[in-house]
Amino acid sequence: MKTTQTIAIIGATGNMGSALAKSLSKGNYRLLLCANDLDKARAVAEDIRKNNPAAAAEATDCSVEASWEADMIIVAVPYAAEKEVARRIREVANQKIVISIANPLNDTYNGLVTAPDTSAAEELQQLLPNSRVIKAFNTTFAADFATPVIDGKQVDAFIAGNDADALQVVSELVSTAGFHPIEAGELTVSRTLERMQLLLIQLNSKYNYNWRAGWKILHQ
Repeated sequence: MKTTQTIAIIGATGNMGSALAKSLSKGNYRLLLCANDLDKARAVAEDIRKNNPAAAAEATDCSVEASWEADMIIVAVPYAAEKEVARRIREVANQKIVISIANPLNDTYNGLVTAPDTSAAEELQQLLPNSRVIKAFNTTFAADFATPVIDGKQVDAFIAGNDADALQVVSELVSTAGFHPIEAGELTVSRTLERMQLLLIQLNSKYNYNWRAGWKILHQ
Protein backbone atom coordinates (compact mmCIF):
# COMPACT_ATOMS: atom_id res chain seq x y z
CA MET A 1 0.00 0.00 0.00
CA LYS A 2 1.33 3.41 -0.97
CA THR A 3 2.35 5.63 1.94
CA THR A 4 0.32 8.80 2.39
CA GLN A 5 2.47 11.85 1.78
CA THR A 6 1.99 15.10 3.63
CA ILE A 7 1.93 18.30 1.59
CA ALA A 8 2.16 21.78 3.09
CA ILE A 9 0.46 24.40 0.93
CA ILE A 10 1.73 27.81 1.99
CA GLY A 11 -0.78 30.41 0.88
CA ALA A 12 -3.64 27.92 0.84
CA THR A 13 -6.37 30.58 0.97
CA GLY A 14 -5.35 32.36 -2.23
CA ASN A 15 -6.92 31.63 -5.60
CA MET A 16 -4.18 29.24 -6.66
CA GLY A 17 -3.54 27.80 -3.21
CA SER A 18 -7.17 26.90 -2.57
CA ALA A 19 -7.58 25.52 -6.10
CA LEU A 20 -4.53 23.33 -5.60
CA ALA A 21 -5.76 22.15 -2.21
CA LYS A 22 -9.18 21.18 -3.54
CA SER A 23 -7.69 19.33 -6.51
CA LEU A 24 -5.03 17.48 -4.55
CA SER A 25 -7.54 16.44 -1.88
CA LYS A 26 -8.70 13.82 -4.40
CA GLY A 27 -5.39 12.01 -4.03
CA ASN A 28 -3.75 9.99 -1.30
CA TYR A 29 -2.31 13.04 0.42
CA ARG A 30 -2.55 14.68 3.81
CA LEU A 31 -2.80 18.42 3.27
CA LEU A 32 -1.60 21.08 5.69
CA LEU A 33 -3.29 24.30 4.63
CA CYS A 34 -1.12 27.16 5.77
CA ALA A 35 -2.22 30.79 5.78
CA ASN A 36 -1.84 33.89 7.93
CA ASP A 37 -5.61 33.98 8.42
CA LEU A 38 -6.37 30.72 10.24
CA ASP A 39 -10.13 31.17 9.93
CA LYS A 40 -9.86 31.35 6.14
CA ALA A 41 -7.64 28.26 6.12
CA ARG A 42 -10.20 26.43 8.21
CA ALA A 43 -12.92 27.46 5.77
CA VAL A 44 -10.96 25.95 2.88
CA ALA A 45 -10.44 22.75 4.85
CA GLU A 46 -14.14 22.56 5.71
CA ASP A 47 -15.10 23.12 2.08
CA ILE A 48 -12.78 20.28 1.04
CA ARG A 49 -14.25 17.89 3.61
CA LYS A 50 -17.77 18.90 2.65
CA ASN A 51 -17.17 17.79 -0.93
CA ASN A 52 -14.88 14.89 -0.01
CA PRO A 53 -15.47 13.57 3.53
CA ALA A 54 -12.52 11.18 3.21
CA ALA A 55 -10.06 13.98 2.49
CA ALA A 56 -7.31 14.70 5.01
CA ALA A 57 -6.99 18.48 5.22
CA GLU A 58 -5.93 20.52 8.23
CA ALA A 59 -5.58 24.27 8.71
CA THR A 60 -2.52 25.91 10.24
CA ASP A 61 -1.17 29.43 10.54
CA CYS A 62 2.48 28.43 10.93
CA SER A 63 4.46 27.86 7.74
CA VAL A 64 7.48 26.61 9.69
CA GLU A 65 5.59 23.90 11.56
CA ALA A 66 3.66 22.88 8.45
CA SER A 67 6.83 22.68 6.37
CA TRP A 68 8.69 20.75 9.06
CA GLU A 69 5.92 18.15 9.17
CA ALA A 70 5.47 17.92 5.39
CA ASP A 71 7.15 15.68 2.84
CA MET A 72 6.53 18.30 0.13
CA ILE A 73 5.98 22.05 0.25
CA ILE A 74 4.01 24.08 -2.28
CA VAL A 75 4.82 27.78 -2.12
CA ALA A 76 1.52 29.17 -3.40
CA VAL A 77 2.25 32.83 -2.76
CA PRO A 78 2.93 35.76 -5.10
CA TYR A 79 6.47 36.18 -6.32
CA ALA A 80 7.03 39.19 -4.05
CA ALA A 81 6.33 37.03 -0.97
CA GLU A 82 8.57 34.08 -1.88
CA LYS A 83 11.73 35.50 -0.34
CA GLU A 84 10.12 35.87 3.09
CA VAL A 85 8.58 32.39 2.91
CA ALA A 86 11.96 30.93 1.98
CA ARG A 87 13.60 32.69 4.93
CA ARG A 88 11.10 31.14 7.32
CA ILE A 89 11.20 27.58 6.03
CA ARG A 90 14.85 27.28 4.97
CA GLU A 91 15.95 25.04 7.84
CA VAL A 92 12.88 22.79 7.88
CA ALA A 93 12.78 22.40 4.08
CA ASN A 94 16.15 20.64 4.00
CA GLN A 95 16.21 17.91 1.28
CA LYS A 96 12.46 18.31 0.67
CA ILE A 97 10.66 18.95 -2.61
CA VAL A 98 9.60 22.59 -2.78
CA ILE A 99 7.27 23.59 -5.61
CA SER A 100 7.45 27.09 -7.07
CA ILE A 101 4.23 28.18 -8.80
CA ALA A 102 4.95 31.92 -8.93
CA ASN A 103 5.13 34.07 -12.05
CA PRO A 104 7.22 37.23 -11.53
CA LEU A 105 4.92 39.61 -13.40
CA ASN A 106 5.29 43.35 -13.33
CA ASP A 107 2.39 45.60 -12.32
CA THR A 108 1.17 46.16 -15.88
CA TYR A 109 1.49 42.52 -17.02
CA ASN A 110 3.64 43.48 -20.00
CA GLY A 111 6.84 41.92 -18.71
CA LEU A 112 8.63 40.10 -15.91
CA VAL A 113 10.54 41.67 -13.04
CA THR A 114 13.23 38.98 -13.07
CA ALA A 115 16.40 39.29 -15.14
CA PRO A 116 16.49 37.37 -18.46
CA ASP A 117 19.09 34.93 -17.12
CA THR A 118 17.05 33.73 -14.15
CA SER A 119 13.52 32.88 -12.99
CA ALA A 120 11.40 32.88 -9.86
CA ALA A 121 12.08 29.16 -9.44
CA GLU A 122 15.85 29.56 -9.78
CA GLU A 123 15.82 32.39 -7.27
CA LEU A 124 13.86 30.18 -4.85
CA GLN A 125 16.43 27.42 -5.34
CA GLN A 126 19.19 29.87 -4.41
CA LEU A 127 17.26 30.83 -1.28
CA LEU A 128 16.72 27.16 -0.43
CA PRO A 129 20.03 25.58 -1.47
CA ASN A 130 19.38 22.31 0.34
CA SER A 131 15.88 21.79 -1.07
CA ARG A 132 14.81 20.23 -4.36
CA VAL A 133 12.94 23.05 -6.08
CA ILE A 134 10.56 22.13 -8.90
CA LYS A 135 8.63 24.53 -11.12
CA ALA A 136 5.02 23.41 -11.54
CA PHE A 137 1.46 24.69 -11.88
CA ASN A 138 2.59 28.15 -13.02
CA THR A 139 1.24 27.68 -16.57
CA THR A 140 -2.32 27.02 -15.38
CA PHE A 141 -4.99 29.47 -14.26
CA ALA A 142 -6.75 28.88 -10.95
CA ALA A 143 -10.04 28.38 -12.83
CA ASP A 144 -8.47 25.53 -14.83
CA PHE A 145 -8.34 23.31 -11.75
CA ALA A 146 -12.14 23.05 -11.77
CA THR A 147 -12.17 22.26 -15.51
CA PRO A 148 -8.79 20.76 -16.51
CA VAL A 149 -10.38 19.53 -19.74
CA ILE A 150 -11.08 22.41 -22.16
CA ASP A 151 -12.76 21.90 -25.52
CA GLY A 152 -12.43 18.16 -25.01
CA LYS A 153 -8.66 18.32 -24.46
CA GLN A 154 -6.82 17.76 -21.19
CA VAL A 155 -4.74 20.82 -20.34
CA ASP A 156 -0.98 20.27 -20.26
CA ALA A 157 0.93 21.35 -17.15
CA PHE A 158 4.67 21.80 -17.53
CA ILE A 159 7.19 21.03 -14.84
CA ALA A 160 10.92 21.71 -14.64
CA GLY A 161 13.64 20.77 -12.21
CA ASN A 162 17.08 19.27 -11.72
CA ASP A 163 16.11 16.22 -9.65
CA ALA A 164 14.67 13.27 -11.61
CA ASP A 165 13.00 11.64 -8.61
CA ALA A 166 11.39 14.93 -7.56
CA LEU A 167 10.11 15.49 -11.10
CA GLN A 168 8.42 12.08 -11.02
CA VAL A 169 6.76 12.81 -7.68
CA VAL A 170 5.50 16.19 -8.91
CA SER A 171 4.27 14.61 -12.16
CA GLU A 172 2.00 12.45 -10.01
CA LEU A 173 0.72 15.58 -8.26
CA VAL A 174 -0.05 17.17 -11.62
CA SER A 175 -1.96 14.08 -12.72
CA THR A 176 -3.94 14.02 -9.47
CA ALA A 177 -4.92 17.64 -10.08
CA GLY A 178 -6.37 16.57 -13.44
CA PHE A 179 -3.71 17.89 -15.83
CA HIS A 180 -1.38 16.13 -18.25
CA PRO A 181 2.17 16.50 -16.91
CA ILE A 182 5.00 17.35 -19.28
CA GLU A 183 8.58 17.34 -18.00
CA ALA A 184 9.98 20.35 -19.83
CA GLY A 185 13.59 20.15 -18.67
CA GLU A 186 15.94 21.40 -15.98
CA LEU A 187 15.10 24.27 -13.64
CA THR A 188 16.51 26.83 -16.10
CA VAL A 189 13.52 26.04 -18.35
CA SER A 190 11.43 27.88 -15.74
CA ARG A 191 12.46 31.07 -17.52
CA THR A 192 10.49 29.93 -20.56
CA LEU A 193 7.57 28.59 -18.52
CA GLU A 194 7.16 31.88 -16.67
CA ARG A 195 7.17 33.79 -19.95
CA MET A 196 4.63 31.35 -21.37
CA GLN A 197 2.21 32.26 -18.60
CA LEU A 198 2.87 35.96 -19.10
CA LEU A 199 1.81 35.46 -22.73
CA LEU A 200 -1.29 33.47 -21.74
CA ILE A 201 -2.34 36.21 -19.32
CA GLN A 202 -1.90 38.81 -22.07
CA LEU A 203 -3.93 36.70 -24.50
CA ASN A 204 -6.62 36.20 -21.86
CA SER A 205 -6.99 39.96 -21.56
CA LYS A 206 -7.00 40.49 -25.33
CA TYR A 207 -9.43 37.72 -26.27
CA ASN A 208 -11.49 37.46 -23.07
CA TYR A 209 -10.89 33.79 -22.32
CA ASN A 210 -12.47 34.41 -18.89
CA TRP A 211 -9.41 32.79 -17.24
CA ARG A 212 -10.38 29.39 -18.67
CA ALA A 213 -7.51 28.72 -21.01
CA GLY A 214 -4.44 26.54 -21.00
CA TRP A 215 -1.58 25.18 -23.04
CA LYS A 216 -1.81 21.99 -25.12
CA ILE A 217 0.96 20.38 -27.13
CA LEU A 218 -0.58 18.72 -30.20
CA HIS A 219 1.47 15.93 -31.70
CA GLN A 220 1.29 12.57 -33.43
